[in-house]
Amino acid sequence: MGRAFEYRKARKLKRWGNMSRTFTRIGKEITIAAKAGGPDPDTNPRLRALVQNAKAANMPKDTVERAIKKATDKDAHDYKEITYEGYGPHGIAIFVEAATDNNTRTVANVRSYFNKFGGNLGTQGSLTFLFDHKSVFKIKPKDGVSLDDLELELIDYGVDELGHDEDEEGNEMIVLYGEFESYSQIQTYLEGNGFEIISSEFVRIPNDLKDITPEQREAVNKLLERLEEDEDVQNVFHNMREGDEDEE
Repeated sequence: MGRAFEYRKARKLKRWGNMSRTFTRIGKEITIAAKAGGPDPDTNPRLRALVQNAKAANMPKDTVERAIKKATDKDAHDYKEITYEGYGPHGIAIFVEAATDNNTRTVANVRSYFNKFGGNLGTQGSLTFLFDHKSVFKIKPKDGVSLDDLELELIDYGVDELGHDEDEEGNEMIVLYGEFESYSQIQTYLEGNGFEIISSEFVRIPNDLKDITPEQREAVNKLLERLEEDEDVQNVFHNMREGDEDEE
């Protein structure tokens, strides 16, 4: 397995262990998708995928329905997706994705976190060259379809890496990594060929992981954790190679 799988195992966001934060994150994504493409999952592929993510995260059905309804509520917050890029302590590159109804508030908060924990916020686009933007699908294995056969099929749809993995309960699943721009065609292929999609998401994978000492890693983690705690922040990516104690 290649670089994508190496990075995926290197960091597991603590946020996913916090159910309420997970629901907030997915709920915002659902509202944004429903506003952009309509509230009907049958005609909105991105919304359909996010509803599946919500199911995989055990998000209550009524919470999902409220998130969809917010998209048509004139009094609801109008979220915009914004990215922030900067360097943390010891030169670690950090890419922050946010969904906010007040960019002035969010950028001020993000900048304050970088400053407080020994980093500095850069200009938008300054770190794009350090990260590959990827689509990630987790699907259930299908009888009679080998990983090699699936790989040959999906190469033409933008998938460049795939392999076996297990969920938290030990159930087998297949993880696919593809180009960001190929998300829709990968989703269309999987749905059209009867594969059950467990979840899907977008990630930013660093081109190169940077080694630092355990003491330096502790300083970087303080910044990462503060960023992840912010209610406007959806995802945080970085290029720090983490130690064994972080992979558990």
